[in-house]
Amino acid sequence: MPALIGILTVSDRASRGEYDDEGGPAIRGYLAEVLASPWEPREQIVPDDRDTIAAAISRLAEEGCCLIVTTGGTGPAPRDVTPEATEQVCTKMLPGFGERMRQVSLAYVPTAILSRQTAGICGGALVVNLPGRPKSIRECLDAVFPAIPYCVDLIHTGNPAPPRLDTKPKRLVAFRPKA
Repeated sequence: MPALIGILTVSDRASRGEYDDEGGPAIRGYLAEVLASPWEPREQIVPDDRDTIAAAISRLAEEGCCLIVTTGGTGPAPRDVTPEATEQVCTKMLPGFGERMRQVSLAYVPTAILSRQTAGICGGALVVNLPGRPKSIRECLDAVFPAIPYCVDLIHTGNPAPPRLDTKPKRLVAFRPKA
């Protein structure tokens, strides 16, 4: 059974059809490039509204997504509320993801310190907030994806049929401790 992965674009304008979503397709393309195991995307575009974002994350987790990747809404502007929505629905926060993404992004742009990406666990899903630009999405995913498959394993400890994310080792090596 393929792993379900939620791809959630957060954007007022894209949700109204005023411009094409670039973040969601960038995430989908990245996942197709690095994942060797079967997976299916569950994609949504929602406006920058905390309750709407939180409901979308919860719905994707309830639908069985083991990973939910958001794009957009992580800056300091008043409408940027993706981290707050993520915290609202997660039972555990994993701040190391955001710390690592900011660390890597600072090598490219000094305004990376303004980014508020985070990660957490909602139901059986790891939720990871990413910036909105395709180039930044790729840089951030390259930085944190080596830890994502093992994190999903840990979230599903004891599950009789856990989802499994395997990477293409020539593209990206996921870390799993040796048994």
